[in-house]
Amino acid sequence: MIRYVSFFLWAAAGCVMAETFTVERQEVQALGELTSAPNMIEAAGFAPDGNIRAIYYDALDFKGNPTKVFAWLGLPEKQKGKVPGIVLVHGGGGTAFKEWVRKWNDQGFAAISIAVEGQIDVKDPTSADRAKAWKQHDWPGPRRNGIYGDSAEPLKDQWMYHAVADTVLANSLLRSLPEVNADQVGVMGISWGGVITSTVIGIDDRFAFAIPTYGCGNLATAENQYGQALGNNERYKQVWDPMVYLEKAVMPTLWFSWPGDQHFPLDKQAACYEAMPGATMVSLIPGMKHGHGAGWKPPDSYAFAKSVVESGAPWCRCIEHTVSADSVAVKFQCSKPLNDAVLIYSVDTGVTGSRNWVESVATLTEGRDGQWTVNAELPSGALAWFINVHSGALTASSGYNEVPAAGPGE
Repeated sequence: MIRYVSFFLWAAAGCVMAETFTVERQEVQALGELTSAPNMIEAAGFAPDGNIRAIYYDALDFKGNPTKVFAWLGLPEKQKGKVPGIVLVHGGGGTAFKEWVRKWNDQGFAAISIAVEGQIDVKDPTSADRAKAWKQHDWPGPRRNGIYGDSAEPLKDQWMYHAVADTVLANSLLRSLPEVNADQVGVMGISWGGVITSTVIGIDDRFAFAIPTYGCGNLATAENQYGQALGNNERYKQVWDPMVYLEKAVMPTLWFSWPGDQHFPLDKQAACYEAMPGATMVSLIPGMKHGHGAGWKPPDSYAFAKSVVESGAPWCRCIEHTVSADSVAVKFQCSKPLNDAVLIYSVDTGVTGSRNWVESVATLTEGRDGQWTVNAELPSGALAWFINVHSGALTASSGYNEVPAAGPGE
């Protein structure tokens, strides 16, 4: 009898949790309805720098208190009609970066770089904690608590809830400006900002394009610190994993990273772009490194965004690949001419960022109507691979692929 009672109690608890997660997913999805432009004020103590200025904008209440988001907002120096725009979301240890805004302004985009942990861009000399390196302003929401370490808190008190809301509101603010083309506003996030971006693109369908850099979803089974922290976190799996929402993300998206990234494995990132119905482009740059500057310095994010706002599609996409026992063939659709191609593979196992990645020759053949085919021999023992093609300084990738395990007798 005790065994049966215990079973029914366990089953009842499971039903309650399932219903709770369903409600919470609906509440997260409702953040996409924050479409009215928030109130904005100038940030005192920060002098304008050309067309770039520091602001605060209103965000959601946190534990009954009003909050604001500090941001740098900039417009291109030269404008002909309405310009495209982009929301920029920092990663761990970062803040709103004026330099990042300027880089996008120089490319002809309006840009807003937001600080999603209640901070400004002034260092706090009293803090020895990198995660709290920046001074807080007077209207902060929650700070990030490790890897979804606040999952036991009420949903609306959790950091990711506010970070997603801050990003949606930044979109609403930027697209409301008379200088900005509201139909051409994208989003880019680096590291934890990439996680936020991966989440928000399945929630706010107004974004015209997206560039998750390093950060991604599907992390509960990662063989690193993320899997250790999230393996038993059901709220992450059921509510916060970007995979929960990515089937709704239809905007062109660049998944931007490098094979040596220790934080966000390539196979987890691949699961995200494979879940998307929209046009996805992948760019995996050997030696890129992990960081804010490393993420915004390469020309790839700017070229991708320009191609989308000018033509409605990424400048290059992998449209087909086939694998035989000892070779691969990959077909790309590109609007720019390609210079060369290379196969990048690993014979190692474990977290992709800890593997040794080796470059091998590949043959590039131009076809008709912007189609290019790459052929390469797959070295014996290779367990994972991808193809990179180059157009000048730009890199496009086939996406991460694993070699199927050989069956008995093969």
